[in-house]
Amino acid sequence: MSGHGFHVHGPHDHEVEHVAQHGGDDFTSRLAVLTAVLSTVGAIFGYMGGHSQNAALLYKNEAAIQKTSASNQWNYYQAKSNKQNLAELSVTLTSGATQEKFLQSVERYKKEKEEIKAEAEKLEAAAAEADKHSTQEMHVHERWALATTLIQIAIALAAITLLTRKRWLLVGVFGASGFGLIAGALGYLHL
Repeated sequence: MSGHGFHVHGPHDHEVEHVAQHGGDDFTSRLAVLTAVLSTVGAIFGYMGGHSQNAALLYKNEAAIQKTSASNQWNYYQAKSNKQNLAELSVTLTSGATQEKFLQSVERYKKEKEEIKAEAEKLEAAAAEADKHSTQEMHVHERWALATTLIQIAIALAAITLLTRKRWLLVGVFGASGFGLIAGALGYLHL
C-alpha cells in the first residue's frame, strides 16, 4: 500500500481479508482447527518416540557396561583358577610346611573363586535385565513412530481435502487419525 491510497495485493491476501471480514465457511475453519490439533498431537507423539528411543539406547549401553564388567570378573575367576591349579601342582611336588602353605592357598583360591563367580553371575543378570528393558523400549518406540507417521498422513490428507474440497477424503483423515491415536495409546501403555 502506498501513501496515496493505492492498494495492491495478491490472491492469498484477498482470501485472508475475505475470511477475516466475512468469517469463512465452517468446513474450512473446522478442518484448519483439526489440522492444528493433529499437528500438536503429532509433535507430542514425535517427542515420546524420541524419548523411548533414547531410553532404549541408555538401557543397551547399560547392558554393554554390565557385560564388560561380568567379562572382567570371569577373567579374574580364570586367573584365580590358574593360581589354584599351580598351587595344587605345588602340593604334589612339595612336602612338609611348604606343602601345608600351598594347601592353604588352594583353599583360599577356592573361596575367592566362589565370591568372584557370584559377582560375575550378578553382573550377567543385570546385563540381561538391561537388554530386556532396551528391547521393551524399542518396541514402544516403534509404536510412537507408527503413531507419528499416521498423524502426519492424516495432516497431509486434511490439506488435500481442504485444497480439493472433496469431503470424501475426510474418511482417510479420520481413519489415519484414529489409527494414529490407537498406536499412540499403545505406546503410552507400553503395549
